[in-house]
Amino acid sequence: MINEKIEQEKDLVIRICGYIGIFLLVGIFVSNVIADEMVHEFKSPSFSGIGTSAHYLTIENQQFNRKMTIKQEIKALQDEIARDKENTTLARFIRNLESRIYAQLSRQLVENLFGETASTSGTLELEGNTIEYNVVNEIITLDITDADGNTTTISLPIGSFTF
Repeated sequence: MINEKIEQEKDLVIRICGYIGIFLLVGIFVSNVIADEMVHEFKSPSFSGIGTSAHYLTIENQQFNRKMTIKQEIKALQDEIARDKENTTLARFIRNLESRIYAQLSRQLVENLFGETASTSGTLELEGNTIEYNVVNEIITLDITDADGNTTTISLPIGSFTF
């Protein structure tokens, strides 16, 4: 009786193993029947050739945009450095001093032309430029010659020159 039970259990285990084996074999054959061949394709247009021109155009645009961004950053940095140089205390002092010197020169020139002790002619050298003035028949003639030799002439009537 015990031997019969053991034999029955052995038969049951063998059947179960047989069914599992058959099931696995059928699964392998069915998956091979459903499977397709493997085909390797490159995803990059540089290798596959599909959409290559658009791919190259995108790369070119990215490189161009990077270069332009770098140029703009360099220009902005150079502009900032130039602004910083112009806004130093020394630069502001020099601009203020130049302005006052030019105001004094202008005041002295006006005194020489229109003052109580007006002179009839004179010459002034300023940063490579020559300013000559002459008073003839109630007309002041200013001849301004720059360093390159270009001349500008300004004529002002004295009697009708009022504000």
